[in-house]
Amino acid sequence: MSELPVVIIGAGPQGLAAAAHLTERGLDAIVVERGAGAGAAVSEWGHVRLFSAWPELTDAAARRLLEASGWTAPSGGYPTGAEWVDGYLTPLAKALGDRVLYGTTVTGVARQGRDKVVNSGRKAQPFVVHTINQDGSDGRILARAVIDASGTWAQPNPAGADGYPAVGETAASERISYRIPEDVSEFAGTHIVVVGAGHSATHAVLRLSELARREPGTRVTWLMRRGSATNVFGGGSGDELPERAALGSRARKVIDAGIVEVVTGFRVAEFAQDSGRLTLTAENGHEVTDVTHVFALTGFRPDTGILREVRVDLDGSLDAVAGIASEIDPNIHSCGSVGATGARQLTQPEQNLFIVGAKSYGRAPTFLALTGYEQVRSVVAHLAGDHEAAERNELVLPDTGVCGGAGGFDAEDGSCCAAPAVLQIGARPVTVS
Repeated sequence: MSELPVVIIGAGPQGLAAAAHLTERGLDAIVVERGAGAGAAVSEWGHVRLFSAWPELTDAAARRLLEASGWTAPSGGYPTGAEWVDGYLTPLAKALGDRVLYGTTVTGVARQGRDKVVNSGRKAQPFVVHTINQDGSDGRILARAVIDASGTWAQPNPAGADGYPAVGETAASERISYRIPEDVSEFAGTHIVVVGAGHSATHAVLRLSELARREPGTRVTWLMRRGSATNVFGGGSGDELPERAALGSRARKVIDAGIVEVVTGFRVAEFAQDSGRLTLTAENGHEVTDVTHVFALTGFRPDTGILREVRVDLDGSLDAVAGIASEIDPNIHSCGSVGATGARQLTQPEQNLFIVGAKSYGRAPTFLALTGYEQVRSVVAHLAGDHEAAERNELVLPDTGVCGGAGGFDAEDGSCCAAPAVLQIGARPVTVS
């Protein structure tokens, strides 16, 4: 077993950092990535600027590995996703060399010769990571341990407020996007709706508001499930992530200027199409009409299907690793108030299987790159037998205090079922019936 590698699923920030830590400790690592390059998921939102600065986006072991080859860490500024990939993730993957396998999709993780039910001899068997390789053939990789850093990007939440696609959402899929837009020029002169209250939704609203300024007749409506938009605007001067504070301030300005219409307490129940236009109906019957396109940016959820033949313990409400759920619940915590989560908290019933990064947070939106780097540092120390280092807390986060999720924010208007409130009306009113 000790001669087998640790297999890491995903060549994103946490997966590559885990490989760097394993390499530094002299342990064999294989990173399995379904995309064509490092940070493939990040590349899909490469046009978006992060609100974490460069020093908060690189891992210590990764920096040491890169600096040995002459790489210099960017000292400041806020990169876009594309700049993060080009300036850090791609060089890191190159430094790891043939340890990273691209175009390889993991279809399942199991114990060799044992399905989920079998107890006998289970811990003595290596893991088997089942794959579909670049040439379309099936593959198997034996592993002493598995670190699942596959993230949540491939699983966006639907617009439907109950966690399932709303009635008509699937049929209207050509007019619904689940990613932050880059080029929005095709929507000039039309009515566009954004659903969601997180940072992705805010980014989309700001991009669309620029179009509305330039192109007469362009309408932007922002639908939020929560009863108040207050927390969307961030912590202002109290936010130790200045770029995130600036994002919230810009959002407030476009609303105050009447460029964007905001409707709170709107929980999407149905999409109806008529003559190329959409009508969105809320759970309480209220409607927003004459919509050309919808950006549903309501968060992400983990795909746990590849882990169905191993024993995992996930929280029933967040789909997060059970051992950290109470520390990351967005009803209680912000990004900055979340404590360090390491190997002890991430331990699964299946020995030497770890879920890290955004996937470990499940549906909680409070994940930061620094938290993930601390996770993999601790997990790798544990796998190397350095239990003192695994228990040590090396995480220092900014005091953010504004990274709210869903749950408790509904209470601000006393009821999640209260009628929508239009905070600001632009050139034309939202049709409510």
